[in-house]
Amino acid sequence: MTEATAPDHGPLTGVRVVELAGIGPGPFAAMLLADLGADVVRVDRPGGPGLGIDPARDVTNRNKRSVVVDLKAPDGPCRVLGLAERADILIEGYRPGVAERLGVGPEACRARNPRLVYGRMTGWGQDGPLADRAGHDIGYIAVTGALGMTGGPGRPPVAPANLLGDYAGGSLYLAVGVLAALHHARATGTGQVVDAAIVDGTAHLTSMIHGMLAAGAWQDRRGANLLDGGCPYYGTYETSDGGHMAVGALEPRFYAEFLRLLDLDDLDDLAGAHGDVTRWPELRTRVAERFASRTRDAWTTLFEGTDACVAPVLSLREAPHHPHLAARSTFTDHAGITQPAPAPRFSATPTTVRTGPARPGADTEDVARDWGVPGLVSPPSNPQRKASS
Repeated sequence: MTEATAPDHGPLTGVRVVELAGIGPGPFAAMLLADLGADVVRVDRPGGPGLGIDPARDVTNRNKRSVVVDLKAPDGPCRVLGLAERADILIEGYRPGVAERLGVGPEACRARNPRLVYGRMTGWGQDGPLADRAGHDIGYIAVTGALGMTGGPGRPPVAPANLLGDYAGGSLYLAVGVLAALHHARATGTGQVVDAAIVDGTAHLTSMIHGMLAAGAWQDRRGANLLDGGCPYYGTYETSDGGHMAVGALEPRFYAEFLRLLDLDDLDDLAGAHGDVTRWPELRTRVAERFASRTRDAWTTLFEGTDACVAPVLSLREAPHHPHLAARSTFTDHAGITQPAPAPRFSATPTTVRTGPARPGADTEDVARDWGVPGLVSPPSNPQRKASS
């Protein structure tokens, strides 16, 4: 039995997913479903999606299989519809209206398969004044207010890579949405369209902050609040060697332990600074001076095993070697690539990295056989021959 056809593992075993290739949040959502055991077939376009990295190292395509279909060819849409007819979920990330123009929109797919859940991943959503405009993560999180909460006062907001918009506000909401719709489809026999917009998901992530704002417990400005770096016992500090430590000593008992380990607990006035916002600048100065007196490793050793809620700020290459993450196998090595292991974890249906990144078109014959779509491997039509015959 080949690796591609080996039994799946995970709670979504038996669920079939078609992913129309793109970049960003769509592929990550499909990877999450694949990690959970779904049979994800990625429909790559000729020439690839243009991500610019070696497909063999694109971890977001792990646990998937790939076929190549030119949707602009005469028989391209029919091939995708053949897959959609046998799928439970389809994911696409085109601008609104593009899938329809290509012949693989929700109506065409669900005409062949009424139970299909059709997941649409966009930045702006399927409607609204900006729906047909181009965009990227940073713009989506900017208009939701989320980006404006990052960074220090008097400085520009800090771009949190593409984690907050593309993946948290986009991929995760798409995955939750299509699985909820799948549950409904299996109960009723009727699928539906899931409109997952990054602006909607990112705005939803700020729910607690909006509650705090309404209650007067949050100031609508950067670096002035409990969780945005404004609080001196919830933030980061530089160490003597240029490293950084992250502090999250919010509760009084954790704060007391934090001061004790910093050798600041003998200063009775600092104990009262915990709840006194006017004293925060002074406290920040004292804490910064202490952290600047030792290396990151020295502070890591000092705080290790305590409830002071202090941790070293690690780089991407350092993170897999952290003792706790190593003990939990939070990262795994597969095909020579160190990468995060599937999450979350399941007691009865464990997940794993079964296969490396799918190579474009490498699984066409296997998918055609397994899904019963023989037309997937038939020679493409030749428009010029048809025109001359």
